[in-house]
Amino acid sequence: MKLAVCALALAGATLNLTSCMDNKNKNPFFSEYKTPHATAPFNKIKMEHYEPALMEGIKQHEAEVQAIINNPEAPTFENTIVALDYAGSMLDRVTTVFFNLNSAETSDEMQALAQKLSPVLTEHSNNISLNEKLFARVKAVYETADRSTLSTEQQRLLQKSYDGFARNGANLSEEDKAKYRELTTELSKTTLAFSQNMLKATNSYALNVTDSTRLAGLPESTLEAAAQTAKEKGQEGWTFTLHAPSYGPLMMYCEDRDLRRELYMAFNTQNVQDNENNNEELVKKIVNLRLAIAQLLGYQSHADYILENRMAENAANVNQLLDQLLTAYLPAAQEEVKAVQEMAASTEGEDFVLMPWDWSFYSEKLRSAKYSLNDEMVRPYFKLENVTKGVFGLATRLYGITFVENKKISVFHPDVKAYDVLDKDGSYLAVIYTDFFPRAGKRSGAWMTNFKEQYKKDGVDSRPHVSITMNFTKPTDTKPALLTQDEVETFLHEFGHALHGIFAATTYPSMGGTNVYRDFVELPSQIMENFLPKKEFLATFAYHYETGELIPDELIERIVRAQNYNVAYACIRQLSFGLLDMAWYSRTTPFDGDVKAYEQEAWAPTQLLPVVEGTNMTTRFGHIMSGGYSAGYYSYKWSEMLDADAFALFDEKGIYNEAVATAFRRNILEKGSSEHPKVLYRRFRGQDATIDAMMKRDGIVK
Repeated sequence: MKLAVCALALAGATLNLTSCMDNKNKNPFFSEYKTPHATAPFNKIKMEHYEPALMEGIKQHEAEVQAIINNPEAPTFENTIVALDYAGSMLDRVTTVFFNLNSAETSDEMQALAQKLSPVLTEHSNNISLNEKLFARVKAVYETADRSTLSTEQQRLLQKSYDGFARNGANLSEEDKAKYRELTTELSKTTLAFSQNMLKATNSYALNVTDSTRLAGLPESTLEAAAQTAKEKGQEGWTFTLHAPSYGPLMMYCEDRDLRRELYMAFNTQNVQDNENNNEELVKKIVNLRLAIAQLLGYQSHADYILENRMAENAANVNQLLDQLLTAYLPAAQEEVKAVQEMAASTEGEDFVLMPWDWSFYSEKLRSAKYSLNDEMVRPYFKLENVTKGVFGLATRLYGITFVENKKISVFHPDVKAYDVLDKDGSYLAVIYTDFFPRAGKRSGAWMTNFKEQYKKDGVDSRPHVSITMNFTKPTDTKPALLTQDEVETFLHEFGHALHGIFAATTYPSMGGTNVYRDFVELPSQIMENFLPKKEFLATFAYHYETGELIPDELIERIVRAQNYNVAYACIRQLSFGLLDMAWYSRTTPFDGDVKAYEQEAWAPTQLLPVVEGTNMTTRFGHIMSGGYSAGYYSYKWSEMLDADAFALFDEKGIYNEAVATAFRRNILEKGSSEHPKVLYRRFRGQDATIDAMMKRDGIVK
């Protein structure tokens, strides 16, 4: 490694030392960023900068930890707990850029470097969490601190700090600590390999069609996008990929059933095929490694380990929620499937069997017939630039904040834009990056992340840098980016996460923004989705991209009437993922069976369409295998319970009610994990949430 070479040079010639210093001076990570708001200088960061900067970051972090350990004063909250939370700033600066770009703008070289550096980072993390002398100081503060002198946030930080050691092996024997190191290192390498295989599988597939008759039914916008993709790949005709803006429209509109089936099978077998991207063995390894780690720490299962620090608290409460929703929604979902089956049979014949590759196509036909509504009717009103103004404007109406594009801020791809976020009084609040379109170096899906956390130190409130990343419909040679209703909803969802980061107002780096329980973190995102069908909101941005005409009231009414279309089916689909997640992580014995068969057994109670042999979700289920939602996918439904209950207050008082919005900001968005989420929610809402508001909103109960 380059830093190791530099370290050796200290004992050698002056020339070598000078060379090392020159390399440091050229590496932007080695000094504080002299950029607007100290944002990452993406235009200066090169691949060769990451490894030496990361190693230097580890070195500095180790020195900071040693300073805490060697402090001759007795352990206190300030000299141990606070010092530890602020430590590692350079390492954070490097790793946030590296791993965020490894998801949003990666390359073969970056992925190889990630495989190399992940074990190094895991070892470093273990060196801290398993350090006996450091833990002794943390434990001493935990056991002797006068909690009456600590604020609620400080008490939470103390508990979180102690748990961070105890739940990561600090109380283990020396022999078990060695085993813990081995298991966690292997897990970091395996989860990274899983996600890299997903990206490779997605990028390696393309369906090229040269016969235009096979594309009957596809909207002009989809055909134009497919033609542009073909052109970019040097192909004739139309090319479709497994990215959502390409995959979704073909499945929804293409009349050629064989083509739908071909693309469906490609998508749903992409990491289970017999090639180098197969993830079946990695699934077994990940599940068994997590089980082994949990049991080494004294838990029966990985789910027991994870849920100890969640709102749900334990697997019994998770399963109770899933069972409640399954009982409430399954009858309605079965009726929805029956209605789509009847629609299909009316045109295809009584013996027609509705298969998964038929669902989007015929359910869309039924929606169009019932509500005179489809995506192509609303897409012209959802020009991306206007949607962005509308979503940003919603935050202005609710919270008084404004967004000003700052072209002086360096970005990591030409598609990315950076904005200053200004508070109601005009003061600087945050930076937000927007990254909307799919590309080869970006993984699928949508997410929010931080390039810098918010914290307060030495009287200065250091504000956050957040990013929202999507894979939306791209502009073409003749049309701007025109979004579907689902894409607008996704924008609102990720923007809700961004607001959680933007408004962070805690003292300590590990406590603010989205650093909350996984089953609470989706509340700020999912509550934003509730605004989409509201006329008051649509009227602020939904103008036809050609005529400038505001979306007609009659079309809004159709959107409102259709908002609960197949809502039960969608709920059961989410429950299927939750059941699958819990099946993998509630295990108390290692798994060595058939991944596909186990999956089918796990979510059998939710299957509403025929099972297709050879398909598999688990092998591409990045959320629970490599994305932080292991034993936590239920969180979406748990948070949906919260967001329905919370938005009922907006509905009652007015969707732009300043008092309600201010209460949501002060009690939820600003607080991070400075207090227990149950306390925060009760303070905002005045009650605990139940599934009642969600069932009422969804029309399951009147």
